[in-house]
Amino acid sequence: MEPSIQPSAVMLPRIGEKAPAFKVVTTQGEIDFPKQYEGSWVILFSHPADFTPVCTSEFMTFASMEDQFAKANCKLVGLSVDGLYSHIAWLRTIKEKIEYKGMKNVEVKFPLIEDITMEVAKRYGMIQPGESSTKAVRAVFVIDPKGVIRTIIYYPLSLGRNFDELYRVILALQTADAFSVATPADWRPGDDVIVPTAGSCGVAKERMDNKKDMTCYDWFFCTKKLPKETVLSTVLKK
Repeated sequence: MEPSIQPSAVMLPRIGEKAPAFKVVTTQGEIDFPKQYEGSWVILFSHPADFTPVCTSEFMTFASMEDQFAKANCKLVGLSVDGLYSHIAWLRTIKEKIEYKGMKNVEVKFPLIEDITMEVAKRYGMIQPGESSTKAVRAVFVIDPKGVIRTIIYYPLSLGRNFDELYRVILALQTADAFSVATPADWRPGDDVIVPTAGSCGVAKERMDNKKDMTCYDWFFCTKKLPKETVLSTVLKK
C-alpha cells in the first residue's frame, strides 16, 4: 500500500532550489522576499524569541558585523514568531541598555520579520517540534543573488551561532562561483583552493604531468594558489 501524504505536510526548502517567496511586515517596513533582494546575497535567519539572552548576543553581533557583510554584497534579514511591537521594544532595549563584549549602543538596522502566525517559519522548516513547537530554532539560509538557496544551517535553541563561520560561508560561496573552484576544509581567503576533478583520464594525466600551478595529491585531488588579494578584490565591494 502506498504511503499517504497528509494535506498539512510541507516540503521544506532544499539547497539548489528557489527560496520560498513571502510578503511580510518587519521592523523596517514591508518586504517582498526574495524579489526585492535580487542581485544581492542574503542571510535569512531565525531566532527563538525576543528578550532572550542568546538571541540578544546574536543580534548584537550581527548588527556589529552588518557593514562587513554589506561589503560582501550580503544583506541580513531576521525572523522570530514574536510580534512587531515586541521586536521594536527589544531592539530599543539592546541599543539603550545592553553592553556585551565591548559592544554597546548597538542599533539593529536590518529588518526583523513579524511572524506571529508562524507561516514563514513553517515554510522554511524553522519550527522543529522536537526542540519547540512555539519557538523557531536558530536556522540560517544563505540565498544567492538569483534567489537560490545555497546553504542551510540549523542550530538548537541553546547554541549561539558562530558569526565568523557565517561570514566565511559567504566569501567561500562567492569565491567558488567566481573562480569555478571548490574550497577545502577550514578554507579562508588566501588558502589554496581545490581544482574540479578531471573529467577524463587524459585530462587527469595532463594535470599530473603539469604541476607548475597546482599541487596534485592524486588524480582526483588537486589544489592551486588563489591569492587573498585576488579573492577579496573580486568578492568585496570597493
